[in-house]
Amino acid sequence: MTSLRRYIVTKMGEDWIFLVLLGLTMALVSWTMDYASAKSLQVYKWIHVELKGNVPLQYLAWVTYPMILVMFASLFCHLVSPQAIGSGIPELKTILRGVVLKEYLTLKAFIAKVIGLTAGLGSGMPVGKEGPFVHIASICAAVLSRFMSIFSGVYENGNHNQDLLVCACAVGVATCFAAPVGGVLFSIEVTSTYFAVRNYWRGYFAATFSAFIFRVLSVWNKDAVTITALFKTNFRMDFPFDLQELPAFAIIGISCGFLGAFFVYLNRQVVLFMRRPTALTRFLTKHRLIYPGAVTLIISTFTFPPGFGQFMAGELMPRECINSLFDNFTWTKLSGSPLPPGLGRAVAWLHPEVSVFVILLLFFIMKFWMSAVSTTMPIPSGAFMPVFILGAAFGRLVGEIMATLFPNGILFDGIVYRILPGGYAVIGAAALTGAVTHTVSTAVICFELTGQISHILPMMVAVILANMVAQGLQPSLYDSIIQVKKLPYLPELALGHISKYNIFVEDIMVRKVKFLSSQSTYRELNHLLDMTTLKTIPLTHTLFSLLGLSHAYVTSIGKLVGVVALKELQKAIEGSTRSGVRLRPPLASFRDASRKSKKHQSSTPSSPTWDTELWVEGVTRAGGGRWCGTYLTMTSREKLRHPG
Repeated sequence: MTSLRRYIVTKMGEDWIFLVLLGLTMALVSWTMDYASAKSLQVYKWIHVELKGNVPLQYLAWVTYPMILVMFASLFCHLVSPQAIGSGIPELKTILRGVVLKEYLTLKAFIAKVIGLTAGLGSGMPVGKEGPFVHIASICAAVLSRFMSIFSGVYENGNHNQDLLVCACAVGVATCFAAPVGGVLFSIEVTSTYFAVRNYWRGYFAATFSAFIFRVLSVWNKDAVTITALFKTNFRMDFPFDLQELPAFAIIGISCGFLGAFFVYLNRQVVLFMRRPTALTRFLTKHRLIYPGAVTLIISTFTFPPGFGQFMAGELMPRECINSLFDNFTWTKLSGSPLPPGLGRAVAWLHPEVSVFVILLLFFIMKFWMSAVSTTMPIPSGAFMPVFILGAAFGRLVGEIMATLFPNGILFDGIVYRILPGGYAVIGAAALTGAVTHTVSTAVICFELTGQISHILPMMVAVILANMVAQGLQPSLYDSIIQVKKLPYLPELALGHISKYNIFVEDIMVRKVKFLSSQSTYRELNHLLDMTTLKTIPLTHTLFSLLGLSHAYVTSIGKLVGVVALKELQKAIEGSTRSGVRLRPPLASFRDASRKSKKHQSSTPSSPTWDTELWVEGVTRAGGGRWCGTYLTMTSREKLRHPG
């Protein structure tokens, strides 16, 4: 009993220590990055204010400052670790699928990602922190695992490390938004085809601890009086909305579904254009700093406050945009009247000669393409926060329209309640981010970001409707990037494609397999090692996804007859060859003929379940009986199955 207690305490203690270290490290990194990027933006705005009255110099400073930071981020990542470029979530999804991507979880990638992302956020460009920070947290978990393996061998286990990477995803989201519950749910939705329940407590503990430390550091730095929500709202709780407003919330959700799908499409088209072998793309590839520099120049020119930026609140930085879009004032009622105290930075949305509707519409249209293009720059960047701001602007636009249509508010039980455009902004933010990422947990993230759940019902309605529309039109942004980059990730089996369920393993397996048996001689082993470049030699859809397989070895009556790798299964599901031509499975006609002949045989000596029996064995059974979760043997008549 004593040894059992010691064993349990030791194992629990190791994970507790690891998760505390992970949460503490990521909270410190997140706060440091926010502090540095905030100081950079303060300098940016200070220069602009100091040069007031000299428009040419103002413009020069306004475009030069972000160009320097963005090009520095691009160059630094290119020299230190090109794997730090982009979001990181698509690559992490692939890694969690069991695929090894070299150099993505190294200390070099960590340094490049942190420094590059800090510079990108400090430039004021529409780039987000959430995606790259999930990658940063995963690198931190991988490095900590290697460190902890000195004290315990459990951290050398590949399956255990995969579990810790899932926890790291939750920590990454939690430290970005101080949203531990939403962080865990978002990490499950985005990265996991199947989620092991044993990781639940790890994810919640690490995410809660990291979010707590992150907000404590803000209090310590006197950025906040106490631990509060990141973008705290003050909507009334007694009657935040009326049921008559539900159609407007539904319209926001459906519209955000279409807009989210179009955002993913536009982002993918920009990436595909940059990958086409044209003279322009070859020139931009050769001179790597021109593309990010040109994109930054164009965006900063449009947002220049004395120029076109005055018609789209161009002077506001990302956090200022969110805080102002979520405020309690109805801007359409402020036009032509004295500005009330407490309006703050929201004054940038009010122009003496232009309607609020025009400014919000221009902001949404311009920031839409700016966000889609800026996230393709070769720097660490995410799309969650830019899309979040876009959704907030769209929701605010609908809210201001509703406030105009019902200027006196909505009558209920003898009491008139005014429309809250800020509530519409929160719902739009959750709906558009949900549509782009194909997640529902964005609603929970919004609850934690704002500190209020007053709009829980309309928000869930809008997010679900947005997902229904977007999922029928486009893949998620992360899956879209996986497709463009051709990462070895297994696509989902669509519910409507019945033909995929009739593909057998024998149709797609590789038949020429080098293998060893218990009767193999030393000479045969030596010859095999000399003649092949394979790193693994066999002795031993749901299957691949659930077990994280990279290969499945196919047997017939105990004899090895073929092997199915991840790429064969991927091509079979996509239903195309490398050239993109759709082909009929090679043994389909033979199988169909055999099926017809079997229909006339009412009895058979074998059981129907015999051909679909699976044998799951460890690769190193003789060497200690350890299950590695990488290989699996099946019969040649085993079908591909839908994960559901």
